[in-house]
Amino acid sequence: MSHNKMLQGITEILREYKSADDLEVTEETTFESLSLDSLDTVELVMMVEEKFSVTIEMAKGIKAVADLMSAIEKAE
Repeated sequence: MSHNKMLQGITEILREYKSADDLEVTEETTFESLSLDSLDTVELVMMVEEKFSVTIEMAKGIKAVADLMSAIEKAE
């Protein structure tokens, strides 16, 4: 899957989760900058798993969109 499609999918999930249609998301966006705590991150990972049909091992290292994209690539 291309990086652009992956980023677009994650952006859609984050916009829905945060109820913010104009949310700007890049690979460098951190979950902390979006005011997401560890429970939010777990929910986000679950939504990503469902959307991309992958299983992601939850690790403390998932702190930004780029980390999530790497985890999706590893899971594919």
